[in-house]
Amino acid sequence: MEIQSAFNAGVQGFQKATEDANQAAADIARNTAGINEPLQTTNEPVAQNQSTPNLTQSIVDLKVAEYQAKGSAEVVKTADENLGTLLDVRV
Repeated sequence: MEIQSAFNAGVQGFQKATEDANQAAADIARNTAGINEPLQTTNEPVAQNQSTPNLTQSIVDLKVAEYQAKGSAEVVKTADENLGTLLDVRV
């Protein structure tokens, strides 16, 4: 694998993680926007909140994006270290 392609893979992975984190954050904001609404006061049974699974999935997606960003940063860091080693050997 070439060093340039390792850099590109790391940067592309980091960009994807950023997009995924932004999407998950927007989903979380959308699902929690009405959380302060007053509670139902009638005697009718309360339906289970349908946004809870979506909120849970959005939080998981946010955490996955965090680990993807960390992994991509490690790829870039390793490619940088390898490039530095190659330059030290050539000089």
